[in-house]
Order: sequence, then C-alpha cells, then structure tokens
Amino acid sequence: MASKTIFEKIRDGEIPARIIHETETTLAFLDAHPLARGHTLVVPKEPYEHLQDLPADLSADLFETVRELTPTIEAAVEADATTIGINNGEASGQEVPHVHVHIIPRFEGDNSGPIHAIAIDSPEFSEDELDEIADAIADEQSA
Repeated sequence: MASKTIFEKIRDGEIPARIIHETETTLAFLDAHPLARGHTLVVPKEPYEHLQDLPADLSADLFETVRELTPTIEAAVEADATTIGINNGEASGQEVPHVHVHIIPRFEGDNSGPIHAIAIDSPEFSEDELDEIADAIADEQSA
C-alpha cells in the first residue's frame, strides 16, 4: 500500500491543520505555506493524483466547495479578488500527488501577477498551429 499523502494525514487527524470547511467528500484548510492571507486548499477526501482521475460526482463536489468558499474567504480577509488554481501533474509544480485547489485571496497592489504570469516566455503560435491544436483537442474529445 502506498504511503499516505500529507492531505490524507490531515484528513485522518495525524497532522494538525486549520480546517475551515468539511463536507462528506471534501476538506478545506489553510495552506501551511500561504501565498496570501487566507490562502486555502480544497481537497477531495479520497486521494486522486490528477484532476482527470476524479469521478464526475466528486469533481462536482470539489468545485461546489470551491464555489461556496470563495466569497466567504474573500469577505473574511477583506480581499479584493481571488486567484483559483490547480497544479495538475509534476511538470506544473504539483508537489503533493493528491488533487488540490488553491483559493488565493488577492489584494489591490499585492504585486502578484495574473495566471498568465506563470509562463515567463509565452509561446507564439501561427493561425495554422492554433487550428492544429484545436483540432487535436476536438479529436481527443471524440476518441
């Protein structure tokens, strides 16, 4: 049996966390290494490594929890906005192999960029390349 992720240990009470919300299928707690005041992680209680591994009903529960918590967190920390993100796979920066959604409160003048700031060297694509990419995605969906 694989060892538990840190999120499973939090779920099981083996590691302390500041749990702010819990449902039958999800758990939300403050990030131990926050990027902003109120930075929260929302996880499914069962461990799935990638977003695409989640069963549809659990995905719906996860995102419903994110949807419900976002305005609550914004109000609690008097944030001007939030950035919501998922690192899906090791190459994206995912450090814990358990799906988790970051709710990061944002404040005017916080000098943190938009999601587009992730790609320091944004690639440029020709119209033909964009058509090829769109077609490849459409083909994968129908496969």
